[in-house]
Amino acid sequence: MCRLILITLIALLPTAAGALGLIEGTAGNRLRGKVIAPIANPWAMTFVTPRHLLVTAKTGAVWLVSTDGRKTAVAGVPVATVGGQGGMGDVVPHPDYATNKWIYLSYVESADGGRRRGAVVVRGRLRDLEKPALTDVERLWTQSPKMVGSGHFAHRIVFGPKGGRHAGKMFITSGDRQAQDPAQGWNNALGKVIRLHDDGRVPVDNPFQDRGALARSFWTLGHRNALGIAFDGAGRLWAHEMGPAHGDELNLIEAGRNYGWPLVSEGNHYSGLPIPSHKTRPDFAAPRAFWVPTIAPSGLVIYSGKLFPAWAGAAFIGGLRSRALIRVTLSGDQAREAERFRWERRVREVEEAPDGALWVLEDGPRGRLIRFSPP
Repeated sequence: MCRLILITLIALLPTAAGALGLIEGTAGNRLRGKVIAPIANPWAMTFVTPRHLLVTAKTGAVWLVSTDGRKTAVAGVPVATVGGQGGMGDVVPHPDYATNKWIYLSYVESADGGRRRGAVVVRGRLRDLEKPALTDVERLWTQSPKMVGSGHFAHRIVFGPKGGRHAGKMFITSGDRQAQDPAQGWNNALGKVIRLHDDGRVPVDNPFQDRGALARSFWTLGHRNALGIAFDGAGRLWAHEMGPAHGDELNLIEAGRNYGWPLVSEGNHYSGLPIPSHKTRPDFAAPRAFWVPTIAPSGLVIYSGKLFPAWAGAAFIGGLRSRALIRVTLSGDQAREAERFRWERRVREVEEAPDGALWVLEDGPRGRLIRFSPP
């Protein structure tokens, strides 16, 4: 019995002591990991100051976490409908958060006791980091229609870069809700990338102005379940999405394009039935990279910091099924996988800190917040 207790304590030491150690990638590069805090069932994170970040938990909480690991629950958070893939979702500060204090949240709601569900995006002001609470909460977008089932909400958010064409605009990924066919429809907001002003208004320069009132909010269509979206330094918008049975994609998101789901894919149906590839339909936008077998991508950041100068402009993707942090080289509008860092944990989210460190969230009830720096 004493020996069993000793083994258990040793197994817990890396988390308790904060040391994850060195992790070597498939290309020979190394990362030094430090466990900052345990966070059960995390989903997304974002920095609001150099020393504070917000972390959402799928089970409904939003945490204010200091870089030394102290956690405080944020009050005033909307109640999410939790179950399956749904619950509390993304969290993103307004580009002018330092002055306007707006925080944007996505989450899943239901109007009929949980039978039909859909994502929403709201914003609220987070003024006090000593006693954090969201105030002045207002709804900006509702995924339409609500559907039976608890999968493929997507609901990732990104703002356009300051000074660029998309300054003051937000992009929202809307999943197909596992219904597939709506991704090609104009009378629903499923399987789309949505583009809105920061207050929820629909921009008049969106590409589908003649397809009905709802479609005026669409930027692109033909998506399955995009769980990562980010701008690169040149202002190009990238998003990845999970394929069916394999065929995960990294796409360059361009106004008005149709990405083909469910008519084309680089994967197959779960039943084994084949799906035509993008090569058979050149009218659809093909992925710039795809993965067979699956990596199950979740979370995306395009690196712009100084701690890893050789990786400037690279994309980092969290891998759930692949249990890895994946580095992808971006060259103009082209992409290729360059390296995987594995430590046998499902990676839910990845973010770049103001100091250039890479932070990740591990998935699941024993999830951890980890900071990666050079060795």
